[in-house]
Amino acid sequence: MAAKTKAQGIINEHPVAVFSKSWCPYCKASKALLSELGVKPYIIELDQVEDGAAIQDALEEITHQRSVPNIFIDHKHIGGNSELQAKRSQLPQLLKDAHAI
Repeated sequence: MAAKTKAQGIINEHPVAVFSKSWCPYCKASKALLSELGVKPYIIELDQVEDGAAIQDALEEITHQRSVPNIFIDHKHIGGNSELQAKRSQLPQLLKDAHAI
Protein backbone atom coordinates (compact mmCIF):
# COMPACT_ATOMS: atom_id res chain seq x y z
CA MET A 1 0.00 0.00 0.00
CA ALA A 2 2.86 2.40 0.81
CA ALA A 3 4.37 1.80 -2.62
CA LYS A 4 1.07 2.56 -4.36
CA THR A 5 0.72 5.78 -2.33
CA LYS A 6 4.31 6.73 -3.20
CA ALA A 7 3.83 6.01 -6.93
CA GLN A 8 0.56 7.96 -7.03
CA GLY A 9 2.20 10.82 -5.16
CA ILE A 10 4.99 11.02 -7.73
CA ILE A 11 2.44 10.99 -10.56
CA ASN A 12 0.34 13.70 -8.89
CA GLU A 13 3.25 15.98 -7.95
CA HIS A 14 5.20 16.10 -11.21
CA PRO A 15 4.15 17.30 -14.68
CA VAL A 16 6.30 14.54 -16.22
CA ALA A 17 7.22 11.37 -14.35
CA VAL A 18 9.25 8.48 -15.72
CA PHE A 19 9.48 5.19 -13.84
CA SER A 20 12.63 3.67 -15.26
CA LYS A 21 15.44 1.17 -14.78
CA SER A 22 18.96 2.45 -15.23
CA TRP A 23 20.06 -0.35 -17.58
CA CYS A 24 16.98 -0.36 -19.84
CA PRO A 25 17.61 0.82 -23.44
CA TYR A 26 13.93 1.75 -23.91
CA CYS A 27 14.07 3.89 -20.77
CA LYS A 28 17.22 5.58 -22.06
CA ALA A 29 15.49 6.34 -25.39
CA SER A 30 12.49 7.88 -23.61
CA LYS A 31 14.65 9.99 -21.30
CA ALA A 32 16.72 11.14 -24.30
CA LEU A 33 13.62 12.21 -26.24
CA LEU A 34 12.24 14.16 -23.30
CA SER A 35 15.62 15.78 -22.75
CA GLU A 36 15.81 16.78 -26.45
CA LEU A 37 12.48 18.53 -25.98
CA GLY A 38 13.84 20.49 -23.02
CA VAL A 39 11.96 18.56 -20.34
CA LYS A 40 13.38 17.71 -16.95
CA PRO A 41 11.10 14.86 -15.90
CA TYR A 42 11.00 13.40 -12.45
CA ILE A 43 12.81 10.09 -12.93
CA ILE A 44 12.82 7.24 -10.47
CA GLU A 45 15.16 4.37 -11.26
CA LEU A 46 13.29 1.37 -9.89
CA ASP A 47 16.44 -0.77 -9.84
CA GLN A 48 18.20 1.78 -7.61
CA VAL A 49 15.62 2.35 -4.88
CA GLU A 50 14.87 -0.02 -2.04
CA ASP A 51 11.15 -0.21 -2.77
CA GLY A 52 11.51 -0.33 -6.56
CA ALA A 53 9.96 -3.78 -6.97
CA ALA A 54 6.97 -2.78 -4.84
CA ILE A 55 6.56 0.45 -6.83
CA GLN A 56 6.65 -1.55 -10.07
CA ASP A 57 3.93 -3.84 -8.68
CA ALA A 58 1.88 -0.77 -7.70
CA LEU A 59 2.29 0.74 -11.19
CA GLU A 60 0.99 -2.48 -12.68
CA GLU A 61 -2.12 -2.12 -10.50
CA ILE A 62 -2.56 1.53 -11.51
CA THR A 63 -1.78 1.23 -15.25
CA HIS A 64 -2.03 -2.49 -16.10
CA GLN A 65 1.51 -2.07 -17.50
CA ARG A 66 4.39 -3.90 -15.82
CA SER A 67 7.18 -2.91 -18.20
CA VAL A 68 9.42 0.14 -18.00
CA PRO A 69 9.58 2.89 -18.85
CA ASN A 70 6.22 3.78 -17.43
CA ILE A 71 5.60 7.40 -18.40
CA PHE A 72 3.12 9.99 -17.17
CA ILE A 73 2.59 13.45 -18.66
CA ASP A 74 0.22 15.88 -16.97
CA HIS A 75 -0.71 13.13 -14.49
CA LYS A 76 -1.97 10.91 -17.34
CA HIS A 77 -0.48 7.57 -18.26
CA ILE A 78 1.23 7.75 -21.65
CA GLY A 79 2.56 4.19 -21.69
CA GLY A 80 6.08 3.11 -22.49
CA ASN A 81 8.76 4.13 -24.95
CA SER A 82 6.83 2.95 -28.03
CA GLU A 83 3.81 5.05 -27.08
CA LEU A 84 5.98 8.06 -26.27
CA GLN A 85 7.82 7.83 -29.59
CA ALA A 86 4.49 7.43 -31.44
CA LYS A 87 3.30 10.70 -29.86
CA ARG A 88 6.46 12.56 -30.92
CA SER A 89 4.55 15.13 -32.99
CA GLN A 90 2.06 15.76 -30.17
CA LEU A 91 4.64 15.98 -27.38
CA PRO A 92 5.46 19.70 -27.60
CA GLN A 93 1.80 20.59 -27.04
CA LEU A 94 1.26 17.90 -24.38
CA LEU A 95 4.34 19.11 -22.51
CA LYS A 96 3.31 22.75 -22.85
CA ASP A 97 -0.16 21.93 -21.51
CA ALA A 98 1.48 20.13 -18.58
CA HIS A 99 3.67 23.20 -17.91
CA ALA A 100 6.72 20.98 -18.34
CA ILE A 101 8.34 23.27 -20.95
